[in-house]
Amino acid sequence: MASKIPGPSRIATLLGLLPVPFQRFPEFMRRSTARYGNVVAFALPWRSYVFINDPEPLKDMFVTQQHAFSKSLGARVLRLLLGEGLLTSEEPLHRKMRRIVQPAFHHERIAEYERIMERDAREFAEMLRLGEAFDAHAAMMELTLRIASETLFGSDESDSAAAVADALRLMMTEFSAMLTPIGALRQRLPLRNTRRFWRARRALDAIIYDLIARRRRNGTQRVDALSMLLVAQASESAPLSDEQLRDEIMTLFIAGHETTANLLTWTLYLLAQHPDVDARTAAAARAGDRSYLNRVLKEVLRLYPPAWIIGREALRDVTLAGGGFIPRGTTVFAAPLMLHRRPDLFSDPDEFDPDRWLGPEPPPFAYVPFGGGARRCIGDEFALREASIVLQALVSRFRFELAPGARVEIAPLVTLRPAGPVMMGAIAR
Repeated sequence: MASKIPGPSRIATLLGLLPVPFQRFPEFMRRSTARYGNVVAFALPWRSYVFINDPEPLKDMFVTQQHAFSKSLGARVLRLLLGEGLLTSEEPLHRKMRRIVQPAFHHERIAEYERIMERDAREFAEMLRLGEAFDAHAAMMELTLRIASETLFGSDESDSAAAVADALRLMMTEFSAMLTPIGALRQRLPLRNTRRFWRARRALDAIIYDLIARRRRNGTQRVDALSMLLVAQASESAPLSDEQLRDEIMTLFIAGHETTANLLTWTLYLLAQHPDVDARTAAAARAGDRSYLNRVLKEVLRLYPPAWIIGREALRDVTLAGGGFIPRGTTVFAAPLMLHRRPDLFSDPDEFDPDRWLGPEPPPFAYVPFGGGARRCIGDEFALREASIVLQALVSRFRFELAPGARVEIAPLVTLRPAGPVMMGAIAR
């Protein structure tokens, strides 16, 4: 039988989350799950929520009852930047576009992309200046933007990095405010950040539409994602509009480098603090031992999943596995950042231990850095291959140290970014 899900009172929720709900959420939910269990209900004056921190009911959300849920308010806010791309669209558009985009991420296609990834990673490593402090996060963002643009769109759009970075930064800054009742109003007011965001969005649109126009003029007999989308546009019974192309390209353009840059940044950060793991990673990189490099990345994704929170909205009343009742209209979400650190699912959960992945796998849906079910990230293999290649190029030649006095904290925004610059120095092996 359905039962009411326990959770804190509305007053306790307000005190725990305000004035910046999104950023205070991890600590608030840590306290709430410790008191109420791994499925928690709470409410703010404008919306009711259920937080799932357990694999079985999470399977309900991702698979068993997936059609009872739509994308959450957070995804609708992201549409301001991404439009109706794979990350934000609903059925049946999502199913159609996934079918069209999928061939661009086939194993054979990714193997062709590897040559570009290896060249760009090698050139980046050759430009590093020994002992000179640099912002590792900014550097990884620039490198992954170059790789994403060359592999997915067939040209180096690194000159557009400033527009991409500006739009992302503004979206991150404004995201939590856009989730409040006045979020829709803020989008219409002539506020400074609002004006800057729409200017950055227009600049990004100009880049994307120029890419589409250039590719049409120069032909589509290439292996990148944009060419494949243009071919699909011509072959569909209902051809894709330029706006649909723009939305998919924008999603791949931004998601294709933002999450990988975060993964690589957290990897360098963790290796700098664990010399033994760093030494083994360097040896594996020199020996071409991809299995160990992949275990390192898998462990980083456990501790610092870029997609740290995943949300849905109940389209109807839902009873979860275990009996918890979710009313229609409730926002339901999980946080891999917390799920991956449950001590009953992962021994010594706060320890950075790549060798834990030599043992038995965790239960299904206990480890979900790329989501799950029909909406699992389409680019997961691409991201892991890119991260592995970049990691191999860097750690085979250098070890990385945090700059003296550097303090690195998380910024739980749209993705799990560092809260500020990650200043590091490269030292020759």
